[in-house]
Amino acid sequence: MKVVFFAVFFFMLLGIGLSQSTHTNNWAVLVCTSRFWFNYRHIANTLSLYRAVKQMGIPDNQIILMLPDDMACSPRNPFTAHVFNNHAHEINVYPDDTEVDYRGTDVTVENFLRLLTGRQDNTIARSKRLLTDENSNILIYLSGHGGNEFIKFNDQEELSSHDLADAFHQMRKQKRYNEILFMVDTCQAATLYRQFRSPGIVSIGSSLQGENSYSHHVDNQVGLSVVDRFTYYTLDFFEKGGKRPGTTLLDLFNFYNPSKLMSNVGWNSDLFTRDLRSVAVSDFFGAVQKVIASPYSYNLSVPAGGEEASSPSASALLQQQQQQQQQQRRKRRLAGRVAAASATSAVFSLNFDMKFVAGLLSVVVAALFSYFMDAVTVSKLRTNHARKRLQQDR
Repeated sequence: MKVVFFAVFFFMLLGIGLSQSTHTNNWAVLVCTSRFWFNYRHIANTLSLYRAVKQMGIPDNQIILMLPDDMACSPRNPFTAHVFNNHAHEINVYPDDTEVDYRGTDVTVENFLRLLTGRQDNTIARSKRLLTDENSNILIYLSGHGGNEFIKFNDQEELSSHDLADAFHQMRKQKRYNEILFMVDTCQAATLYRQFRSPGIVSIGSSLQGENSYSHHVDNQVGLSVVDRFTYYTLDFFEKGGKRPGTTLLDLFNFYNPSKLMSNVGWNSDLFTRDLRSVAVSDFFGAVQKVIASPYSYNLSVPAGGEEASSPSASALLQQQQQQQQQQRRKRRLAGRVAAASATSAVFSLNFDMKFVAGLLSVVVAALFSYFMDAVTVSKLRTNHARKRLQQDR
């Protein structure tokens, strides 16, 4: 019996270590549900997560970003076209390449639910659609003001836990996801996933029922709090090694310190089919990369005695590639200069031809005018001469 028990225990541990996701693509739906200047931190929260998932490999065409207000262009913003999540102003989380899919009054409960369930009008662009399938892992992040089983949208309406549960149920029936990580940064956040019943969903919220979620610090130049504690420490987790291979969701969940958050994080994995100790954070915050094997092999070892290797080293190949790229850039610049010179020459030639024609016309006109004046003068002289002779004859 003891042998059987230890064998089962060993294979359970082995299974935990070997459990892998079967997904083939990753998506992220990042939603700020608050508008108005005093909710600056909610915009910064969402943009910070957007920056993080992009850095970890999810491409922009697989990220849906919803922002109900444009803090970067607000007349109250002392840093025009910038949004910061730290008082040191080291990182602008709203760079030029930020792609906002839904903004302003388009951030509504209806549009959010239609996005999840795929029940959108045919006129909606592909970039605004969640084009997932049964092999998709989806990160869904919400930041805003909330309460017991609801979160406010655009300061006008509410999204309830029942709405979310129904949307996820439809997504499961339609085979629109493989697994979902649902994250919420709001007051009483853990109540939002209370009604979930669809399999394959793991949820985490910044606070339990009856608790508030708090901001982290104030930027005196902005005049407001610029990030919430839950999101701040989520980013801190990734900055402190959370991106390393082997980091699990359980590591992330255990990283949150109630004394630093000033609230208790709630999470639920009852609907999830895998043990969180075996779920890599990259299953939701990263992306599946396609690897194409090369038929060629290269000797990357350093030859003994400093002798040249029979095949090029990695550094030599990289240097060769950089030289080829530089040559191509030089050729493009040279072609551009030749084209510019040709265009300038053509314009100069055209200007010269026009000036020549204009000069020639002016000479002809002057000559004709002179001839006309001479003819008029001669005619007057002849007329006067004829009058004098007529008077003499009389």
